[in-house]
Amino acid sequence: MAFLSQRYCEPELMDQPGLATAEHRRALAALRRVNSLSRSIPEIWKELRRLVRDCDQNQPLRVLDMACGGGDVAIRLATRARRLGLPMTIHGCDISETALSVARESAGRAGLSEMEFFRLDVRNDQVPKGYDVVMCSLFLHHLSDADGERVVRAMSVAAHQAVLIDDLLRTKLGYALCWIGCRILSRSRIVRTDGQRSVRAAYSLPEIERLIDRCGLAGATVKTHWPERFLLTWETP
Repeated sequence: MAFLSQRYCEPELMDQPGLATAEHRRALAALRRVNSLSRSIPEIWKELRRLVRDCDQNQPLRVLDMACGGGDVAIRLATRARRLGLPMTIHGCDISETALSVARESAGRAGLSEMEFFRLDVRNDQVPKGYDVVMCSLFLHHLSDADGERVVRAMSVAAHQAVLIDDLLRTKLGYALCWIGCRILSRSRIVRTDGQRSVRAAYSLPEIERLIDRCGLAGATVKTHWPERFLLTWETP
């Protein structure tokens, strides 16, 4: 697996314009299953629960999930907050109208029709302010090094309280798990192709540490978790 020695960013099928709506929806459903088996949502939830305790209890913790896809991460976090009675408002944004439609439908089925999902091209549009936490999950690896640095900087400027980034690690084990998992959990050619491309485009831990330094995120922490993912947490000074 010498090809994993450095990042290789190849356009993913799900990102291509003109992708058939039915195929896109099937791929989003598969990603929802993948997320349900990872530790991403529990690890993100731990940080949000800690942050909500530190904020003004008269105001909800305002969270923006960037590049939210079908919204499953944002919806599951919002469901936990509602169940525990924690003051938290979670919105999502994405460039894809198909993904946003899926997110709104899923939120409605979960009894969270008040959740807002809006269109945003994070590569070109300004990250909106007014949020305490700006987060993203399984998105950073889609970006080139230059775009990744610019987006992380923009997140840190927009966030009032913290930035959370959860993503894949580029490792041999991660590649093997992805290859197996995508074939067990989905028949979608998009998911099976994009899964391997995602791991090849993912960051290694040393590369993440260098990204943190370039973006000036002093005090940021990086925690690894199952399955071969990391959670970057940075709090504003």
